[in-house]
Amino acid sequence: MFLEVEKGVRLFVQDLNPGAGSRPVVWVHGWPANHRMFEYQLNVFPQRGYRCIALDLRGFGQSDKPWHGYSYDRLADDLAAVLETLQVENAALVGFSIGGAISIRYMARHNGLRIGRLALVDAAAPVFVKRPDYPFGLPVSQVNDLIRETYHNRPRMLAEFGGMFFNRNLGPELLGWFQGLGLEAASYATIQCLVSLRDEDLRPDLEKIRVPTGIFHGVHDRIVPFPSAQVLHKEIPGSRLYPFANSGHGVVIDEMEAFNATLLAFLQ
Repeated sequence: MFLEVEKGVRLFVQDLNPGAGSRPVVWVHGWPANHRMFEYQLNVFPQRGYRCIALDLRGFGQSDKPWHGYSYDRLADDLAAVLETLQVENAALVGFSIGGAISIRYMARHNGLRIGRLALVDAAAPVFVKRPDYPFGLPVSQVNDLIRETYHNRPRMLAEFGGMFFNRNLGPELLGWFQGLGLEAASYATIQCLVSLRDEDLRPDLEKIRVPTGIFHGVHDRIVPFPSAQVLHKEIPGSRLYPFANSGHGVVIDEMEAFNATLLAFLQ
């Protein structure tokens, strides 16, 4: 289905098992993919009685691709519009990578409305790049290189990024599938979200999270280093940290069975 989140801007939303309305799980994907990156979760969670609401961020997947609106504030407002339109209550919010960053901003900016539980999965937070007061994350120059490469050779950028994403060789078929998800996005949305990843800072948002929070993170993550997850755990009151010893950034695929089981236990 398509839901309007701003005049003239619609997001694609897949609503699986809507009859399980009392157990909704909202899935927010990472850069540069779309909701289909959760394929190996969406095959499982509806079988366990959960309603799964998975959206494509603006500019990605099947959603509209406007020129504007790729700040964390606007993307969090888009999420709020989806939750309000569907009248979701007491949902679990699962945010992966930039989806985790957007979920954190949503919790702070919208007071966690309609959310009863938060799962941050390899979240690009609290800061994505190294700064004088933040020693973790990618070098700013590396993100600028990704932006530059997107302007000139996006397929190569996506292929190289996919090579960093996982902790093991998953074979050319899966890597090709993952690269294809990125190619479904608008190039300018891919670039503008990289700018947001580089420039935004979520540290002031963390203390505003007031729901049970699980932090799921690959120990071998080369995109958002594991110490960032430890910072989130320290700064989000009452949070729990779930490390995955055999995963890189793509824990939802690297260790899909262990991740699914751990997330299911957290939701229950």
